[in-house]
Amino acid sequence: MRYVAAYLLAVLGGKESPAAGDIEKILSSVGIEADQASLAKVIEQLKGKKIPDLIKEEEKKEAKKEESEEEDDDMGFGLFD
Repeated sequence: MRYVAAYLLAVLGGKESPAAGDIEKILSSVGIEADQASLAKVIEQLKGKKIPDLIKEEEKKEAKKEESEEEDDDMGFGLFD
């Protein structure tokens, strides 16, 4: 999660496609040593994708999940049935 957060911070800072060095710089500023394998995986997965589109996609998933949880709350019957 820390790598994704650092990636997002780099994007907010103006880097359209942050490199490993950009993310390492952000992480090292708060005392975190970057794992190269994890860092490479995050960069590979996010490469070429628009962050606002990814966030919108996640919001849709969250809304769908909340609807299904509400349906399960009553377990198919009411209190006074």
